[in-house]
Amino acid sequence: MAVLARQPDAILVSVETVKDFQLVPGDLVNLRVQDSRTKELRTVPFHYAGIVKEFPTAPKDSFFVANADYLSRVTGSDAVGAFLVDTGGTGQAEVAAVLRTRLGAGAAVTDLTQTRAQVGSSLTSVNLHGLTRLELAFAVLLAAGAGGIVLAVGLAERRRTLAIMAVLGATRRQLRGLVLGEGLLLGACGLLGGAVIAWGLARMLVTVLTGVFDPPPSAIAVPWNYLAATAAAVIAALAAAALLSARASTRPAVEELRDL
Repeated sequence: MAVLARQPDAILVSVETVKDFQLVPGDLVNLRVQDSRTKELRTVPFHYAGIVKEFPTAPKDSFFVANADYLSRVTGSDAVGAFLVDTGGTGQAEVAAVLRTRLGAGAAVTDLTQTRAQVGSSLTSVNLHGLTRLELAFAVLLAAGAGGIVLAVGLAERRRTLAIMAVLGATRRQLRGLVLGEGLLLGACGLLGGAVIAWGLARMLVTVLTGVFDPPPSAIAVPWNYLAATAAAVIAALAAAALLSARASTRPAVEELRDL
């Protein structure tokens, strides 16, 4: 705002326009505005000074904020098409009713409560909490089941190897430690790799979908409770699979080899 006040031809641009045209402060921005005298469009130079955040009454598409004096000088008209009325946060409907009475039917008056109701009734405001909980619960069960099954199947395929190690002199404690150690290694690598992949996928989705949301989110929301529950479920499944396999590895080696 200080740059806008100091520089007559400065202009503030919406974030989507800045990203679409990759603007940097000081760039020349040529806009076509209507000359009030000739009624024709003329190209007027501006210089990009910063990003303006969107507000409820802002246009839905790209919009700009410039100095009124500069626009009046280049267009030859100081007419104002819209006014923003500050009610102090209360009595929006009452103030809007008074303005409609005083200005008549020729002026369109919209209050903030109407705008909020319009936004809240759109498809983008559908409550998806129930569907989200269902999907997250399924993801937790899938992660826990996949982790436990992978470990259990891997250890089951090496029953012969464990039995041979027992014949060669490995103690039950060593076999149990080998099984539990493999479960710990699998869990650590899986959680670390999953965290890296999830972070990259989240960054990619946020970058791709930034232009869809208006305005876009200012930061990524991390569901720590859900992530903690998922990690706990996976660790519990891996621990259960490792303990069951460790118990099976304590069978006499001769019986194990005979079954195989």
